[in-house]
Amino acid sequence: MRLGALNGLVALAILLAAHHPVFRAGSTELVHLGAQVQFMHGMATIACATFMNIGAKGARFAPAFFLSGVLLFCVPLYGEAAGWFGAQLLPQRLGIATFAAGWLIMAWAAKDIDRA
Repeated sequence: MRLGALNGLVALAILLAAHHPVFRAGSTELVHLGAQVQFMHGMATIACATFMNIGAKGARFAPAFFLSGVLLFCVPLYGEAAGWFGAQLLPQRLGIATFAAGWLIMAWAAKDIDRA
């Protein structure tokens, strides 16, 4: 829960800093995309607690995938926007796959809720 909340806070700070000089001119779209995806998965991490509280114990595995996906997908976007390196497609694609695994875990865990 704490990591999900901190993730949301960091995403908000990055979104607010999208026009800061640390990011290259014209790269605000990359920053916005990264911050929105990061914030969404921070909230999904918090939602896992709700799933667990109503019986979906398997949801406890999803936050690791959501937060790992943030590192693999969003951080390269921020680095590219800052001009530290070029597009990092391999980590970003791995991040997308990691996000998808987290969502599949959540969907599978929901089977325990749907029975009640």
